[in-house]
Amino acid sequence: MSTGVQIVLLVIAVIVLVLVIRGVRAYFRYQGKRLVTCPENEKPAAVKVDAIHAAGRATVSAPELRLSECSRWPERAGCGQMCLKQIETAPEDCLVKNIVTKWYEGKNCVFCGKPIHEVEWMGHKPALATPDRKTVSWDSISPERLPEVFETYAPVCWSCHVDATLLREHPDMVTIRPAKWRE
Repeated sequence: MSTGVQIVLLVIAVIVLVLVIRGVRAYFRYQGKRLVTCPENEKPAAVKVDAIHAAGRATVSAPELRLSECSRWPERAGCGQMCLKQIETAPEDCLVKNIVTKWYEGKNCVFCGKPIHEVEWMGHKPALATPDRKTVSWDSISPERLPEVFETYAPVCWSCHVDATLLREHPDMVTIRPAKWRE
């Protein structure tokens, strides 16, 4: 193979690599559930961007955003998707994962008082205490309800959530012993 052909193939490979990288970056930037304010009723709505479509378009031009899911569908499925402007403006700020992380930042568990450190997404997730002190996992709450829930619920560490859940669901398996005090 001649040097000229190798150079042409190298240039083509670099161009393809750049396009693939642009697509992959767009995919990861726009994947995940997001919380937006619906322009129609000014209430929170949980949406998902069609990340595959955005990634495909990003390889040849600017990513074109469109929704693949919305908590207001199927009733409002024909909307103009004007909420996408919020995602285009601040894609990281409306990501549910980031909203939850920011809410727990600097907070302490309402039961044990220990600080809730970095939110783990694959392991020991912190929870919430309802106003009547029942614990619930934050991801069991629909994302569009999170803003109202964060106003009235309190943060709970994973350990206290596990303890409270065990006590609530299997009280016959729990023995409560008085704390041992050091003198």
